[in-house]
Amino acid sequence: MTRTIVITGASDGIGAASARQLAQLGEEVVVVGRNPDKTARIARSLGVESFVADFSDLAQVRELAASLLAAYPRIDVLANNAGGVFGERTLTKDGYETTFQVNHLAPFLLTSLLRERLVDSQASVIQTSSAAAKLFPRFDIDDLQGEHRYSSTAAYGNAKLANVLFTKELNRRFGDAGLSAVAFHPGVIASNFGSTSDGPWKFLYSGPIAQRLMTSTSVGGARLTWLALGKPGVDWTPGGFYSNNKPAKTNRIADDPIIATQLWERSSVLVGLDD
Repeated sequence: MTRTIVITGASDGIGAASARQLAQLGEEVVVVGRNPDKTARIARSLGVESFVADFSDLAQVRELAASLLAAYPRIDVLANNAGGVFGERTLTKDGYETTFQVNHLAPFLLTSLLRERLVDSQASVIQTSSAAAKLFPRFDIDDLQGEHRYSSTAAYGNAKLANVLFTKELNRRFGDAGLSAVAFHPGVIASNFGSTSDGPWKFLYSGPIAQRLMTSTSVGGARLTWLALGKPGVDWTPGGFYSNNKPAKTNRIADDPIIATQLWERSSVLVGLDD
C-alpha cells in the first residue's frame, strides 16, 4: 500500500534527499518548505504535491495543518524535519525566540493539529533532532526562550533536546493509541544549514575543509528514509533516539518524564492549545 509521507524542511538538504528517495520508491510524498520557489522546484522534479509554510509564523503552521487535513484522509508519516540554527537572539512575529519556535514550537503545533489524523492512520512521527541535544544545551524549563541567558549554540542544543523530549512524551501519551514517535541525529550534514547563524556554526558549515569531512545530504536523507520506511516496534523502537540507523545515547534530561510533561504543557499554552 502506498503511504502518504509529509516531510517538512524538504526544499533542500536531507529533507529534499529523503523526499527524492521515497518518491522513487513509489510513496506519496508531500513536500513542505519555507521558500516558495525552492519548494515548488523540488516538488515539480519529483512529481509530487507541495505546501509552503514559514515556521517562524505560527499562523502559517495552522494554515498548513488545515490544508493537509483537507487534502489527505491518511497521513502515514509526519517527518518534522524543518529547523535551523540562528545568530543573535531575535523574536518571531509571534513573540517567541526564533530558534525555539522554528525547531520546537512550530512542529509541536503542527503535530498537535494533525494528531487525530495521525492516530487514525497509525502513523509514525519522526523528529529530526541532533547530537547537539547532548553536547550543547543549557536546558532550563523556566527559561525556554533564553531570556536570561542566551547563545546561539545553547539555543540550538536546547531546541534539539526539546525535540527528543517531545518525541518521548508524544509516545507516552499516544503510543497505546497507535501513534509511534522517534527522533534521530542525521549526521553533520554538508549543506547550507548554518548560513543563517554566526560564529562557530557559520565557520563549521561554510569552511571548505569542514564541508569535505561532513556527511552528504543523500546519506543523511537516507537515515530519515530508513525511519519513514521502517516498522515501529520491529525496525526501530518508539520513543527512541537514533544515530546512523542505530539506537544512540542522548542527553540524560531526555529521560526525565517530569521535564517532558512540563515542556508539553508549557508549549501547549504558548501555541494556544488546551492540552
